[in-house]
Amino acid sequence: MKAGIHPAYNEVNVHCACGAQFQTRSTHKGDIRVEICSSCHPFFTGRQKLVDTEGRVDRFQKLMARSKAMQDKIAARKESATKN
Repeated sequence: MKAGIHPAYNEVNVHCACGAQFQTRSTHKGDIRVEICSSCHPFFTGRQKLVDTEGRVDRFQKLMARSKAMQDKIAARKESATKN
């Protein structure tokens, strides 16, 4: 390997939102903050967290219904304009 071209490989502390902390090595400078780690991830813990996405789906369906209504209104205007 060429000398002087590689970044420094430092020990860094990783802090998770669940409160877990561990050390690793990285080229990143300073501490690293993560939202999920192996201490709180459902795959590693065996606990399943239910994420409520129904609100997003409902919001999307309302948006699509509004879009369809606008398209129908525009089509009706064009149709009435061509009849006159």
